[in-house]
Amino acid sequence: QVQLLESGGGLVQAGGSLKLSCVVSGSITTVNALGWYRQAPGKQRELVATISQGGYQNYGDSAKGRFTISRDNPKRMVYLQMNSLKPEDTAAYYCYARSTIGNTEYWGQGAQVTVSS
Repeated sequence: QVQLLESGGGLVQAGGSLKLSCVVSGSITTVNALGWYRQAPGKQRELVATISQGGYQNYGDSAKGRFTISRDNPKRMVYLQMNSLKPEDTAAYYCYARSTIGNTEYWGQGAQVTVSS
C-alpha cells in the first residue's frame, strides 16, 4: 500500500505561482512513477505531469512551459511548481503514484488550487 498526502494548494491571482508538495508513505520501494493530475468541476481528470524513478518527465499540454515536476526520493516527496497561473488552472490537484506491482495506481485526496482573474 502507498499513501499520498498533498499540501500547498490555495488561492492565487492570475500570473502568480504556487508550489504543491506530496509526501509518499507506505511501500515506497514499489513506486516507479509519481505525478500530478487535476480535475475541474464538470470536467474529466487530466494529466498535469509525471516523473519516473529515473527522472524522466512528461507533461500535459496545459502544463508545458509553465509547470515543473520534481521528486526527492530520500525525502519521499514529489513537487509541482506552477508559474504563470491562469484562471483555467483552477481545479483540484491530485498526487499520483504507480506501483510496479500490477501497475497499481494510488491517489491522494486532492489539493484545491483557485486562480482568480
